[in-house]
Amino acid sequence: MAKVTKDMIIADIIAVDQNIIPILMEAGMHCIGCPSAQGETLEEAAFVHGMDVDELINKINTFLETKE
Repeated sequence: MAKVTKDMIIADIIAVDQNIIPILMEAGMHCIGCPSAQGETLEEAAFVHGMDVDELINKINTFLETKE
């Protein structure tokens, strides 16, 4: 089973499953296609957007667990 961590690059997270994009968008990360997403970790992006990275990771990993 795939699992997302806070040190993963956003582009790599999306590569795990493109259905994660709506979760990121809902959380307020509307820069999925921007150049930063190609080199920024989830933790860095969460910090910039004032989000709780652990809460976001839990949402994503819960989605991935229920999908399988």
